[in-house]
Amino acid sequence: MRTLRIVPVTFRQACAFIQAHHRHHRPPRGMKFAVGVADQDQLIGVATVGRPVARHLDDGQTVEVTRTCTLGTRNANSMLYGAAWRTARAMGYAKLITYTQHGESGASLRAAGLRPVATLRARHGWDSARRRRLSHGVDNVERVRWEIQTTTAGMRAA
Repeated sequence: MRTLRIVPVTFRQACAFIQAHHRHHRPPRGMKFAVGVADQDQLIGVATVGRPVARHLDDGQTVEVTRTCTLGTRNANSMLYGAAWRTARAMGYAKLITYTQHGESGASLRAAGLRPVATLRARHGWDSARRRRLSHGVDNVERVRWEIQTTTAGMRAA
């Protein structure tokens, strides 16, 4: 029987895990915090949480799960999302967001209490004549933004 538990991980540990086990994404460039999930003494998944990528959502009260990466162990991903939200709340954040690509079920997000709030149209990429950028394989894909928030998320501290 598996006994999964949430464990602390450093930025360096999270990046190394993502680099070793996730062939589609590079590790994030920065973060606010990371959490891990372990089975016995083996790290089987990590989640990194940082500032929202979308500038208009970066209000100081919101954080974004920028990566999750697991070995495919059942329930590991939903445990990571739940731990990320509990940690964010404990740090004083009022909202946690993340995204899925069109066609992904979002089952682990629902299990952790997140809800879909917006469907974002596919973007054609960030490359322009004035600022050249490489495609990372996520262009032209519709996405869904998910969120979970405290009941006082709209209120700001004075």
